Amino acid sequence: MAVLVGKRAPSFKATAVIDSEFEEDFSLDRYLGKKHVIFYFYPADFTFVCPTEIIAFQERLADFEAKGVAIVGCSTDTHFSHFAWLQTPRDNGGIQGVTYPLVADATKTIAANYDVLGGHYDYNEAGEMVFVGSPLAYRGLFLIDKDGIVRHQVVNDGPLGRSIDEAMRMVDALQYFEVKGEVCPANWEEGKEAMEATREGVANYLGKQGAH
Repeated sequence: MAVLVGKRAPSFKATAVIDSEFEEDFSLDRYLGKKHVIFYFYPADFTFVCPTEIIAFQERLADFEAKGVAIVGCSTDTHFSHFAWLQTPRDNGGIQGVTYPLVADATKTIAANYDVLGGHYDYNEAGEMVFVGSPLAYRGLFLIDKDGIVRHQVVNDGPLGRSIDEAMRMVDALQYFEVKGEVCPANWEEGKEAMEATREGVANYLGKQGAH
């Protein structure tokens, strides 16, 4: 699994469904210099854990937008599959009401470039190109800054749903560091004390923790 932290997020153009409307040539480049981005992959439409995550991000969308963060989802389904799922009521397993972009990675190239694809293309003994392994993406999540650099990534296996609270905590930590220049220690949350990245800073921080 490639580590993309500290590197430019792989660029792409693909069809996305945004608030049940198709948009061709969608790219994360639209957010450069403007917004942070949480770009996340999920295995497939019309599945089980996936709608809980997609809807959970929608329910916190206003909170992320208030912090200048765009949410973008992606799977290896087609945009037609995304659209059909978006028209399906939630009480029937659908994601009706989700308004942020869902990218269609039917060619699997985006998931491959972010190294979250469960399988890969190879040649068989007859010299034919075939896909080996799962054609689905793992639950990868990438926090990308305004310069297009990946600052945080996490990848879960299919059965393991992600925490939207943790994604928000990472946003808060990154933005705090960008503004204040202080680093965020273990279990840091917005409103808690951070520290200077110096020997004196960590000594002062740990001293205060020991006094609690």
